[in-house]
Amino acid sequence: MKAMFEKNPFSIQSPDEFTAYALDLFAFQYVQNAVYGQFCDHLGKTPAVVKELSEIPYMPISFFKSHAMLAKGVQTDFYFSSSGTTAKETSKHFVPYLPEYEMSYTAAFNSFYGKPSDYCILALLPAYLEREGSSLIYMVADLISKSEHPKSGFYLNNHLALKETLESLEALGTKTLLMGVSFALLDFVEHHPIQLKHTTVMETGGMKGRRKEMVREALHKQLTEGFGVGQIHSEYGMTELLSQGYSKGLGIFECPPWMKISIRDTEDPLNLIGDHITGGVNVIDLANTYSCAFIATQDLGKTHGNGRFSILGRFDHAAIRGCNLLVP
Repeated sequence: MKAMFEKNPFSIQSPDEFTAYALDLFAFQYVQNAVYGQFCDHLGKTPAVVKELSEIPYMPISFFKSHAMLAKGVQTDFYFSSSGTTAKETSKHFVPYLPEYEMSYTAAFNSFYGKPSDYCILALLPAYLEREGSSLIYMVADLISKSEHPKSGFYLNNHLALKETLESLEALGTKTLLMGVSFALLDFVEHHPIQLKHTTVMETGGMKGRRKEMVREALHKQLTEGFGVGQIHSEYGMTELLSQGYSKGLGIFECPPWMKISIRDTEDPLNLIGDHITGGVNVIDLANTYSCAFIATQDLGKTHGNGRFSILGRFDHAAIRGCNLLVP
């Protein structure tokens, strides 16, 4: 018999609802996810003793590289995979019910930006298009389809065609969203600087080994000047999550109501710390119903109150990931 969790995270509207849902999902995943259950047992954190949100254990994200994170009785051959220099470094996120992912990113996009049909959506994501298994490509392809604009689409390395498309959309005053990996956006503005008034520029991650890593402030300075925009928007997501956070400027992110960021002490990973203090980033993604919703990432960041957070870099011992920038 398949393990089923009969709740919908996308109806959550309050912190109390989030907490109640998270505790129920923790109890479900403790039983149904053998790897997570063993991890919790090792820490002595069972549903019998965990009564508060802060007591739920966060599983290190590296487990997605070494284990199939999937609830008992749920079978699927479909998974999203991360980029990596070797197959050993690749995370696999098994997703048995793709509509759950589609509902998550659609609801989040609608909440932060409105309907995809309000935009012409352009994507400059060469590093992701050049491999299989990217959850970002799956999401962006669906948003492009939902935009229904005849000029929406992907661009690989055809920067001149992208420039001509942007210029034609600007001339018509068309509301446009340009999503791009950081190195590709930098490559574009170095050769084709442009002044945009009707276009939102969103960077989706780092350099993917193509260029030297930069701090976010330096990256955004170059991009705002190159595109002629006031702010650069950002997306915070990863293979191991089915939800995304968004920033509309200054690198300050917010989450949809079914996702939450907390910060752990870098010396004591079981200790959560308060706002404005740098530490390891923990994520609760309640859309991760049949994998693991409670993840200790290898990112460094801060929370700023009211659900806002910033990403500052990576732990020194962690491999560089495409969706984050390093501090010097």
